[in-house]
Amino acid sequence: MARKPAVKPGAPPSKAASLPKGARRTTPSPETLAALGADRLIGLILGETARNPGFKKLVTAALAALQGPEAVAAIVDRRLTALEGAQSYIDWQKRRAFAADLTALVTVILDELRPLDPIAALDRLRRFLEGADLVLNRVDDSNGAIQGIFDRASAGFIAMIGGLQPEAATRVALDLVGPFTDDPFGPLGALLTEIVPALPMDALAEIDTRLGAAAGSSGIGRKRRSAAFRLDNKNQILRLRQAIADRRGDPDAFIALESQIAPGAENRTEIARRLLGAGRAPEALDWIRRKQDPDKRRMATREDLIAIFDPRVPERERLVAEIEILDALGRSAEAQALRWGGFEAELDAPMLRGFLAKLPDFEDEEALERALDYAEDFPKPHRALAFLVGWPDLRRAARLVTRHPSVWDGGQEYGILAPAAEALAQDHPLAATILYRQLIDGILDYNRSVAYPKAARYLAELDGLAARLDASAIEPDAQGYRAKLRRSHGRKYGFWTLVRA
Repeated sequence: MARKPAVKPGAPPSKAASLPKGARRTTPSPETLAALGADRLIGLILGETARNPGFKKLVTAALAALQGPEAVAAIVDRRLTALEGAQSYIDWQKRRAFAADLTALVTVILDELRPLDPIAALDRLRRFLEGADLVLNRVDDSNGAIQGIFDRASAGFIAMIGGLQPEAATRVALDLVGPFTDDPFGPLGALLTEIVPALPMDALAEIDTRLGAAAGSSGIGRKRRSAAFRLDNKNQILRLRQAIADRRGDPDAFIALESQIAPGAENRTEIARRLLGAGRAPEALDWIRRKQDPDKRRMATREDLIAIFDPRVPERERLVAEIEILDALGRSAEAQALRWGGFEAELDAPMLRGFLAKLPDFEDEEALERALDYAEDFPKPHRALAFLVGWPDLRRAARLVTRHPSVWDGGQEYGILAPAAEALAQDHPLAATILYRQLIDGILDYNRSVAYPKAARYLAELDGLAARLDASAIEPDAQGYRAKLRRSHGRKYGFWTLVRA
């Protein structure tokens, strides 16, 4: 039997011997890279540093880290100074390289400087974020790549706060009060809002005191010159103070601040929830039932507008809160009446489920039948269809569709009709056929070319459904409907090229 050749001392390890069973030999991993040996890896790294400036910065910083945090900080400081003094515009040809450079800078701070000196790393991240407006004004960031780098720096800053000693975290937070009061939505101002939940309780009192002084100052919002912007700044300060009040478990402070933000139009739901959480249910009920002056209704906030504000949502939240308060007070009959009323108003399924869950045994089935009868006769058929499909009661949903075949709007109510048709197709082919036809007509009538692939798929679904219908079940029949489409939309070639013959 032949003997294996001996391995010479100092020779690189055998690739076959070092790889785990089943591993791909060409996929970079700790095992495959170790098999290359130090000399080969050094050559690859040097080659990449010659070709890739960003990678070279990372390697340089890693070498500097061997000398200590001062050496890494010096590298970062030189790049930050260059950024702060630069004024030239970055055109699209240089944008990718510029983004790579900024990415490398943030990576050096987070991966090399932070493990050695977290406070120094926080100082550099803050300095980087302070220059965000200057940098973003020098580059076309329509794709959001540069903004994404600053978002990463912000996330790193916030994460690092959680790892600091309480005294250090407090100092950092206090240093952010000034930038926040000057511009709550700026790159530094937004940081304070994010780190409040992670701060030690001892830090909150001093921050709240400084915010209170700033809110009453005539010099608030120096960067925002208009009165409207200054008011916006003040309200954001008060909102942050409310977050601090929540951290400290102080509903009275929250209420007092809410009355400053919207006197006479306070958010009754938020106030009531905090009072309920503090075990003060009678006071919570008083707040939730307070009447508001119609001229002082709650205005949509910036967050509401971003989320596409629906005025019905606050009223539903108020109703849910009132129900929770009544339950807490033991007034279950009143709570049940509100649940049923909430269901009746908009066919609110969660309200109905809550109502049924609170009923005594053997009474829920009768109540459910009554609710489903009500839903089937609801004056808004599209809302009724959505409810019955979602509940689900597909038998009633199909009956609703076939009872009113011409009422369905495939152009404006696509989000309801499409899932309903798919849900009904298995056991209720006639109802599904009606809905699919309305969906196709809506797409073609409104010339929604982007939806032509869906219309073609719906037409194919109709072919399958037609085989399961009686010839006289619907007018026109399947062939007649296709002929109608040809007459009305024969020149929509983008659609017909997708249709199976």
